[in-house]
Amino acid sequence: MAFKKTSMFNLRQIAVFVGIVTIFGCASIQKPQGGPRDKTPPKLLSATPANKTKRFNAKQIVLTFDEYFKLNNQYQEISISPTQEKLPEYHIKQKSLVITLKDTLQKNTTYVINFGKAIGDVNENNILKNFTYAFTTGNEIDSLTIAGKVINSETQEAEKEATVFIFTSKQDPALFGKKKPAYFTTTDTAGNFKLSNLHSDSYRIYALKEASPNRIYDNDNESIAILPKDINLKKDTAGIRLELFKQIPQKFRVVDRRIDPDGKLFFTFNKGINQPALRIIQNDDLNSQKIVEFNKEADTARLYLRKMDFDSVKVAVLAANKALDTVTLRRGKKETYKRTLNISNNLSGGTLKPKTTLQLISNLPIESTNEAQIIINEDSVAKYGFSLEKDTSSLRRYTLKYAWKAGKHYDVLLNEGALIDIYGNKNKKTTISFQLNKEENYGSMTFNVTLPDTSKSYILELLNADKKVIKSVPFHRNGNLVFSDYSVGKYRIRIIYDINRNGKWDTGNVKNRTLPEPIWYYNKEISLRANWDMTENISVPRTPTSP
Repeated sequence: MAFKKTSMFNLRQIAVFVGIVTIFGCASIQKPQGGPRDKTPPKLLSATPANKTKRFNAKQIVLTFDEYFKLNNQYQEISISPTQEKLPEYHIKQKSLVITLKDTLQKNTTYVINFGKAIGDVNENNILKNFTYAFTTGNEIDSLTIAGKVINSETQEAEKEATVFIFTSKQDPALFGKKKPAYFTTTDTAGNFKLSNLHSDSYRIYALKEASPNRIYDNDNESIAILPKDINLKKDTAGIRLELFKQIPQKFRVVDRRIDPDGKLFFTFNKGINQPALRIIQNDDLNSQKIVEFNKEADTARLYLRKMDFDSVKVAVLAANKALDTVTLRRGKKETYKRTLNISNNLSGGTLKPKTTLQLISNLPIESTNEAQIIINEDSVAKYGFSLEKDTSSLRRYTLKYAWKAGKHYDVLLNEGALIDIYGNKNKKTTISFQLNKEENYGSMTFNVTLPDTSKSYILELLNADKKVIKSVPFHRNGNLVFSDYSVGKYRIRIIYDINRNGKWDTGNVKNRTLPEPIWYYNKEISLRANWDMTENISVPRTPTSP
């Protein structure tokens, strides 16, 4: 009997084990792992009442989707037009969104609910973009549309994910830059947009690339596009072209000020300054010993002081000797600064461009130099006859002039004390090794330019493969523009229509409703080969062509 009890006990254990395995095994089968990532947003299956219902009198709207979804910032993303004082309530029930209207609807009025980026699926948050639901309390639903494209004014490339919105011409002065628009949409990957369910009226249209997603133009770093003329909408309107630009802020502001670990005072401004200057006020001693350096755009500044024996310092920012702003910087009484004099150069890949000089660039202003501590070895043979010259525009830049020769290897030895900064720090011993690049690795480009109107001014800009401007030449006559000694590679040409003849590209202005100066890109990539002199004929159109 003992044997039978033991056998039955074992059988029961086996049965339980098999049952557990079966249960958990089945559970794992029902939850597949891996597979392709879901990239499809929720899809609307039904709407009650139906979309674009006429004589609408319901208190609730039920939208049913093909999958479970979630709402993202619904009270920021979802808008209803015309605006209601009592906002609707949004409630998710299974795969349906239940919208409860809390306010009284106006008679004979078309309403549009724009969901922005509120609806996304549960797993991947794939967003259902530009989804709208419309209805009317009257007999006819507004059905006019405005369509077009948004591009970047500088690159002339399509802008995706830009918000396009409108205000009526009467609403605009009170609402633009203060309130969210009721009618808006988002551009697709090709920059295209379409605003639907609009009624006949006069509109002002904008596009916005936001720094913070609130659909309000309220940040200097945001890009805005405007149409100078209002749209008198009486029929479907297409072909609207909006060019995004960053306007120059109307009011000057210091956006950052700090004392760096090396004791340098650093300032960042919201726009560049004409004839910039910094002045330390209420402390003549500090002001007399200051060293100031602005960047090329004059929107950042460095201020060096030999003595840092102050608790606080007031600095005035000036333009043409007129004060724009005054800021205060404070430091701790026991605060110390670590300064190490570092020297960089203008070499590229261990080579120096022919017909140029070796530049020595320091991180701190240089007080004095000692040429006796500089040695030039040409193929391991010491050479003399060089000179070290200070850059008149910067105390941190020196030029080492010497008759560099092709095919030679150079070692420039900077012994300790070759350069000494304003704090008495000496450079550490270092060797700069390089060769003079071969002239045959460079080429020249000649552009034979024909203008549409020689009474106007233009600017030809040469861009490298990274689309950075490396040369800018104003001109107003037909003829040749020569670019000599450029390294082999790919280049692009663009033309700025210099309307105000100031020799630079000017952005737009929202308040004055002016557009940026037009830019045209030559549609051919320039390939410069080694030791090559190439000529390209460029015929500039009267107006820039659309991308």
